[in-house]
Parts: sequence; C-alpha cells; structure tokens
Amino acid sequence: MTAPVRFPRFFVTSPSPCPYLPGRSERKVFTELKGPNSDELNDALGRIGFRRSQTVAYRPSCVGCTACVSVRVVTEEFRPSSTQKRIWKRNSDLVVNVCRPWSTPEQFELLQRYLAVRHPGGGMATMDEMDFADMVEHSPVKSFVIEYREPTVDGSPGKLVGACLTDEQGDGLSMIYSFYDPQHETRSGLGTFIILDHIQRAARVGLSYVYLGYWVEGSERMQYKVRYRPMEKLGRDGWERFEPSEQASAIGRAVTARQGSDGSAAPEGSLKDGVHGAQERYAHV
Repeated sequence: MTAPVRFPRFFVTSPSPCPYLPGRSERKVFTELKGPNSDELNDALGRIGFRRSQTVAYRPSCVGCTACVSVRVVTEEFRPSSTQKRIWKRNSDLVVNVCRPWSTPEQFELLQRYLAVRHPGGGMATMDEMDFADMVEHSPVKSFVIEYREPTVDGSPGKLVGACLTDEQGDGLSMIYSFYDPQHETRSGLGTFIILDHIQRAARVGLSYVYLGYWVEGSERMQYKVRYRPMEKLGRDGWERFEPSEQASAIGRAVTARQGSDGSAAPEGSLKDGVHGAQERYAHV
C-alpha cells in the first residue's frame, strides 16, 4: 500500500550567529512545505514547535542551548491585564479587515517605517518590494493578511497603521509576522492590540490557541510575548501551562528589561526569523 502522505525530509542548517543572544550560535532543522497536504503537515509541525517562513517549516536545533521556547496563548481562558484593557480600549475603533495574502505598496511602506524604528540594521532592513511580496504571497497553506486601519467618516479605507501575516492552523492562529506604525502620535501599544485582536478572533471561531513563536529568556525584544495569560510553553514532555507564579516572575523581568538606561521604554517587537534571504539559506544547505 502507498502511504497517503510521504514523510517529509528534514535538513539542518550550518551554524550561524544567534540573532537573539550575543555570543551564541544557532542551527535550524527544516523541511519544505509543498504538495496537496501542506496544510496538514504545517498543522502537525506547528504543534511540535515549528514555524513557517514562506515554503519552509523550521525550528531551532542548537547544540547545547534550549533558550528558544515555543509559546501559545490559551484563547478561551485569556484574561487581559489592566494595561492590555487600556490598549484595547484606546485602539478598539480601528477598522480590521481580513485580506487574501497579496502584498500592496501601502503595506510595504508601513513595513519599511516599522523596520527603520524597531529593527534598524537588522536582516530585513534591505528588503525590497519583491522580497516583501515573496514573504506574503509564497504560502502553501491557508494564510491571510489582517489589516488595521484608521476609521473614516465616510467609510472609505483609512490610513493603514498595522498588519499581520497570519496562518490558520487546525487548532489556532499562528502569527507569522506583524508590523505597525511605530511612531503614531496618538496610538501607543499597536503591537499589543494586534495580538489581542488575534486572541479574540481565534476564540470567536473556536480555535484554542494563538501561536506567538519563540520566547527567549534573556532577549529583551522577545520578552513581550510572555505577558499574555494563561500561556503554554513547549517542553520535553509536550505543551505545559506556565505556572502563575513562574509567569508572573517572567513578566516582572520583562517589564524591567523594557526600561532603558534613561528610563524610557525599550522598543516592542522581536528579532524575527530572517524572512529576507531565508529561502536562499535553506535551499543551499
């Protein structure tokens, strides 16, 4: 008999400098997502800590380091903090639209402004419009772009202030890449609002989780992910709930990490996997 789904072939990248923790190196194990069963494969891999980058599913496989921890928010039990409630109220008038995964010049211009402030000099800073189109449109699974726009009096499309490339998996929404206006004069917390919207959106349609990718203890820009409760993390024995006291301590450390030496808040966001150039790296391993 012929198996309905061929077991995927996995590969490992060569070591390279870790983008999260200085002085360390990273490796990734990866496989290609292709064929009629791409959604099922992406679902299965997502439940064991893989992330998608265009047509590749990957997860860290670093020698002697397990700092990258997959985390997901439990949507039906989620309870926002007082700060999250204020951010939701402040931005709840935004007009949210679910769009097909098709890139636009408006999205790319917003991404450029986001990168210039949040990740200057990062691996994605050299992206051109074609690279961005590849990032959004080269998806073999069920994906969409969620846009967040300013409201208008006449109902016409308002200014784009946020967007997120999102995969819909069997048990949840996986936030692949989000970006937003980092210097909006009146709307702070847009990154948090986008996550809160995904949590509510998933809960409304009966999806149990929102996958936030990797939380890295000690990486300042990855600490924002731990602030959503309740949360599960992937360990050796599978997914397990953060103990309330453990998560409270992690949130406390995250708040401390966000305070710069001059007392100002450190930028929200993350050093996300190198979407620009990622396919070339995987293809030549």
